[in-house]
Amino acid sequence: MNSFELNKIMGALLFTCLSLLSLNIAAGAIFAPHKPEKPGYDIAVQEKAAPGQAAPAAVAVPIGTLLASSDVKRGETAAKKCIACHTFEKGGPNRVGPNLYGVVGEARGEGRGFNFSAAMKAKKGAWTLDDLNHFIMSPKGFVPGTAMGFAGIGKDSERADILAYLNSLADSPKPLPK
Repeated sequence: MNSFELNKIMGALLFTCLSLLSLNIAAGAIFAPHKPEKPGYDIAVQEKAAPGQAAPAAVAVPIGTLLASSDVKRGETAAKKCIACHTFEKGGPNRVGPNLYGVVGEARGEGRGFNFSAAMKAKKGAWTLDDLNHFIMSPKGFVPGTAMGFAGIGKDSERADILAYLNSLADSPKPLPK
């Protein structure tokens, strides 16, 4: 092979590399990706009400209406999604969350040998079925700053079943509202 043939091959190779480089630069200019200021993923979260504004009422169905068609057995099944963090048997151990036996009527953020978050300790009062309904629907909405990372249960009938089950977990269950 003479030098002229070698020059043609090297020229073709150089031309191909320069063509690819210019196409890459042009494509990068046309299809420039948006780079975020801070690396990571965008996570859509519900915005909180501004200070001084009342949060909208989340639960529109009265608790008595919800509990009228509730079933303890369905609630026991639905509460299986809670067993990763809670126990339900009498005298059961605390896990990531407290044991929930006898929670209806108990003081919020106290006792049970569990270290509750400051937000839960600040929320005084006892757990009523209506309060538990709001809490199970949106834990961070009912107790802003709670350590409970669960998103909540939006389905009314499923919450009612879980409430009936939680109410049944006591030595003397509270009467359900009519």
